[in-house]
Amino acid sequence: MLDTLFAAPGNPGIAQHATIPALNVADHRAVIDFCRRERIGLVVIGPEAPLVDGLADNIRAIGVPVFGPGRAAAQLEGSKGFTKDLCARVGIPTARYFRVTSRDGALATLDDFGEKCVIKADGLAAGKGVTVATSRAEAEAAIEALFADGPAEAVIEEMLEGPEVSLFVLSDGAATASFGSAQDHKRVGDGDTGPNTGGMGAYSPAAVLTPELEARALGEIVRPTIDALADAGTPYVGVLYAGLMLTADGPKLIEYNVRFGDPECQVLMARFTGDLAELLLAVAEGRLADQPEPAFSPDIALTVVMAAQGYPSTPKAGGAIAGIGAAEAAGAVVFQAGTKEVDGQLVASGGRVLTVTASGADVRTAQDIAYRAVDAIDFPDGFCRRDIGWRAI
Repeated sequence: MLDTLFAAPGNPGIAQHATIPALNVADHRAVIDFCRRERIGLVVIGPEAPLVDGLADNIRAIGVPVFGPGRAAAQLEGSKGFTKDLCARVGIPTARYFRVTSRDGALATLDDFGEKCVIKADGLAAGKGVTVATSRAEAEAAIEALFADGPAEAVIEEMLEGPEVSLFVLSDGAATASFGSAQDHKRVGDGDTGPNTGGMGAYSPAAVLTPELEARALGEIVRPTIDALADAGTPYVGVLYAGLMLTADGPKLIEYNVRFGDPECQVLMARFTGDLAELLLAVAEGRLADQPEPAFSPDIALTVVMAAQGYPSTPKAGGAIAGIGAAEAAGAVVFQAGTKEVDGQLVASGGRVLTVTASGADVRTAQDIAYRAVDAIDFPDGFCRRDIGWRAI
């Protein structure tokens, strides 16, 4: 049973449900001391940076259950090269690739890919370190930008063709359980135009991922990854988010995230009908095999991101926000992300500011409710895509 919920660093939205402690989550010693002082029974690490930095390892060392992988397993997201090399080693279907460490090497590698390729910064980039280049000039510009500040590491790979889908799987290091699917909208503009972002909206489930394709993805991609990490002595504990391309040859891995992701988490949680705290604790304690399969509503959930003007480059901070109550009265749930309160006024404090989430019997119904709620929010310095769910519709 969940008695007390703490959230750090928190925001005004989650403050309605949790206590927000004065805690620097980058200070591992402070986090450990807090866990001991408050007798914390479960820690859920949401963002990728503290996972890659080994926070889960340090908390587990004092005997506190943690939902989230340790530093070694978190390299699945922390290093694109690590993941691609693992795929090559155990035969996981993915795009053909090269790892590069210099501008000249990267430019020379373009000759192996023709006009289209994908260029990925090797480390964490908040979902924005990827360029899908459709011409040699675009690829060269991305490489020049990547190496403009000196040495860097990158992966250059072939461009896969097909629908893109996200599959979520829980793992306690041995047992696994599917936790739904979603389709994200990565580009900033309508019709999937403009630069990549951390995500401008999503819906769940993704009908394009049929049961047969999901079974293939689990058997050919996810399970071999979990087994390889266990064999290496670095078991994966937490949620594994597999970004997949459904090619003519079957599912292929685009990349892994070691977290629920945003805005995918919002649509998954809108549909989940079980006891989340108990399920995450079972994962953290190695008891996933004893749990029933995660259950979800048959409804479609759809979320629209409201971002600050200037996102994804330099978002405008400080814009006033009102109307969240009216949006929720329209049938949506409004999750806050980049927000803070200044003199009693809710204002933007980040790039992606709100996610407006609604459910319905089909994508069109969920979309209609979500956009009615969006229109009830007064955020003059914000913007959103107006076509979330367009591929399904």
